Amino acid sequence: MDLSQALDIWWVLPASICIATVALSTGISGALFFSPFFLLVVGLDPAQAIGAGLMTELFGTGFGTFNYVRQKVIDYRTAKFLLLAAVPAAMLGAYLAHIIDAGILQIIFGVALVALAAIVIYDSLKQKAPAAHVTREDDRVTVIRAKDGAEYSYKVCNRIIGMFLAGVGALLTGLMSAGLPEVTTTQLIIRCRVPARVAVATAIFVLTITVLFAVGIHILGANPAWHVVVWSIPGVIVGAQIGPRLQGKVPSHISERVLGTLFVAVGILVIVVRLI
Repeated sequence: MDLSQALDIWWVLPASICIATVALSTGISGALFFSPFFLLVVGLDPAQAIGAGLMTELFGTGFGTFNYVRQKVIDYRTAKFLLLAAVPAAMLGAYLAHIIDAGILQIIFGVALVALAAIVIYDSLKQKAPAAHVTREDDRVTVIRAKDGAEYSYKVCNRIIGMFLAGVGALLTGLMSAGLPEVTTTQLIIRCRVPARVAVATAIFVLTITVLFAVGIHILGANPAWHVVVWSIPGVIVGAQIGPRLQGKVPSHISERVLGTLFVAVGILVIVVRLI
């Protein structure tokens, strides 16, 4: 790593603190912010921007996973099935990110960003279905007992469909550093009617394990942007302490719609910049 090159972009640190704070306070994936930021503002090439976004995201989700493990709200049985599809798909996506032409990859990145933003907006507009009421005697019931005494009971939905959707989201995550948490959280809450607390915790756990493997492929496939992540990783750690304290200040459905619209604009900008 060139020290002078790293010192020249010191401003990535405060920018990363702001990005992580916004992401963690709204529940939006930080990778939806970081990869376009690294691509359009820092000036990395698409593969490097995606790799740097994944490395940065790994530290943010790692802290989140640690907290959810302590709270005992992760559905490990469901996570196991999702990981069976997510890990190989993410590794494939990370590999493809280094063999696809940079121009084509940037266009794919922009299109996928618009699609994921649409998922975020759709999720904010759709009324969340309440978790189905079940008893412990029901067949195929999962019971999660949190450390704080809360108990969540719900029926297990079709895991084959869940694995397929997780694989699609993980492929996008390896390819462009975002997609898995948006797809997984949405399908667990809306399709499977899993309580939101358990759905988010499980999705973050799956994301952390998956990203760990995808980052390894990115590190092996190209020269990582160490001069960038040396600032972005501390920024995420600081933002992780601020964001959760701000959560709830703005209604989540409003923030999701505003940010989703912003991501649509950024995705279009990524495509236009490449085509001009």
